[in-house]
Amino acid sequence: MRCSERVATSALAVLPTPFVQAQAPDYPTKPIRIVVPFPPGGATDILARDVAQKLTESWGQQVIVDNRPGAGGNIGSELVAKSAPDGYTLEMGTVGTHAINASLYAKMPYDHVKDFAPVILVAGVPNVLVVNPALPVNSVQELIAYAKANPGKLNFASSGNGTSIHLSGELFKVMAGVQMTHVPYKGSAPALQDLLGGQVQLMFDNLPPSLPQIKAGKLRALGVTTATRSPALPDVPTIAESGLPGFESSSWFGVLAPAGTPPAVIAKLNAEIATWVASPDAKQKLLAIGANAAGGTPDDFAKHIAAETAKWAKVVKESGAKID
Repeated sequence: MRCSERVATSALAVLPTPFVQAQAPDYPTKPIRIVVPFPPGGATDILARDVAQKLTESWGQQVIVDNRPGAGGNIGSELVAKSAPDGYTLEMGTVGTHAINASLYAKMPYDHVKDFAPVILVAGVPNVLVVNPALPVNSVQELIAYAKANPGKLNFASSGNGTSIHLSGELFKVMAGVQMTHVPYKGSAPALQDLLGGQVQLMFDNLPPSLPQIKAGKLRALGVTTATRSPALPDVPTIAESGLPGFESSSWFGVLAPAGTPPAVIAKLNAEIATWVASPDAKQKLLAIGANAAGGTPDDFAKHIAAETAKWAKVVKESGAKID
């Protein structure tokens, strides 16, 4: 089985010309909030704060980050879906909230396509398989052997049901033929804390939150989930080259607004964020945390969401993962 994620290669390799904006001279005239459907400290939160800082500096209006975690990102996403479509409530959406959850959850509180207006794809990041150093494994193959010798004894953490972190673990279980127990958290940061404390043994985390812990020697990285190695961890092999050919999975993050938001407002947001994403400063800052700059038009982002929804629906079906 192959889970083909091309964000880090094709979609992120080209930065299209920023969306030509219609004039929105009266926007913004008051503070803007970016809802993050996960707790502080994770990749979604990190990227949202970078975007908020850029918009605040450019427009002179405060842009705040509002963390609303829970239900695999569904709580925060529902809040945005039902907010006034005026450009003052935005979301930093993810592959989970806007591609995976639609197939994973039996009932969704929002329609991830009809209830949102895509603004821009901000970044893509690999996931990295990390283990607590107390676990006596130093490679993907050793982890598989350990899991098969100790069925059901390994717990893998995730930032919540439906996230790419969760689905990466489910995909690994299927492809490696091992049994592990999924332990969902309300975000990457609390999951990492328990991983560091030894309450769980491993995690397929987004690279930005785990990278400092890996560099500090507090976590052991066994492999990255993308098709090629990450420049941030050049000595860490891919899972595909470590004995599971075809394994590929990663995360992406983008800004969305409620459906019905005026096109001129969407255009102005897109142009401003696209300018930052394409800047050398942003590219360097994102690479430093293991992320790849994206960009493009709202239509590009909409097509990306459609393609990702179809791809992850297949992964959910093949893995058997389901949430009531």
